[in-house]
Amino acid sequence: MTSSGTDQMVRRTAAFFDLDKTVIAKSSTLAFSRSFYQGGLINRRAVLRSAYAQFVYLLGGADHDQMERMREYLSGLVTGWDVQTVRDIVAETLHTIVDPIVYDEAVTLIEEHHLAGRDVVVVSSSGAEVVEPIGDMLGADKVVATRMIVADGKFTGDIEFYAYGENKAEAIRALAEQEGYDLSRSYAYSDSVTDRPMLEAVGHPYAVNPDRALRRSAADRGWPVLVFSKPVALRQRGTPFRDAPKPAVAAAAIGAGAAAAGLAWYAVRRRGR
Repeated sequence: MTSSGTDQMVRRTAAFFDLDKTVIAKSSTLAFSRSFYQGGLINRRAVLRSAYAQFVYLLGGADHDQMERMREYLSGLVTGWDVQTVRDIVAETLHTIVDPIVYDEAVTLIEEHHLAGRDVVVVSSSGAEVVEPIGDMLGADKVVATRMIVADGKFTGDIEFYAYGENKAEAIRALAEQEGYDLSRSYAYSDSVTDRPMLEAVGHPYAVNPDRALRRSAADRGWPVLVFSKPVALRQRGTPFRDAPKPAVAAAAIGAGAAAAGLAWYAVRRRGR
């Protein structure tokens, strides 16, 4: 006879949400560029490039080559940044930047999954210290995000874990083993074909605002396609809005500001060809 404790573990499920263009209407990586400029971490030129990159990203997303270029550029850009400065900037500007761009449809889904007894996990290639406070704000139970190495209070420029592509799938499989999630009965949501491994890892994958390649994959595999189009401020929506504790913000801002400039740099470079 199976114990009730084991039974409960076997039956646990989760819902895994990509962040950019799935839960929020913009790239979290690029959204903080102005805040980093005001905090002295990047220059005005990088802010302008980030604005253009945001436009390019929203139109077509970022393919594998763009993401790799962004990763390389981000590593160089953030080298030497003071971690506490990044933490303070993100904590002070998080609600102003992120609150108005959360998709109403995504928040409704998160609430429904919680009501069904599922854990909600945000899985993003942006840095952990940007993603964690956003996840906390949304009521997520756990976060999987890019982690950067810190030495003597500063970013070394090296990446400990890059939450991208197959790495996302491996991370949620490891989390499922740790937490007892049944992935065959779990859910995943993403807008990008680069997250196909994560979508394939669960029994209920959904393409949200999919790029062209993911739309084709969804059609081939019979995956449902969702369209999220209504950003809404959480406070206006009446959704409980949790304050992110200041200490919980660091290396991901890196992922945010750095990759911001990274994708921006790549987009501008591509335009000039």
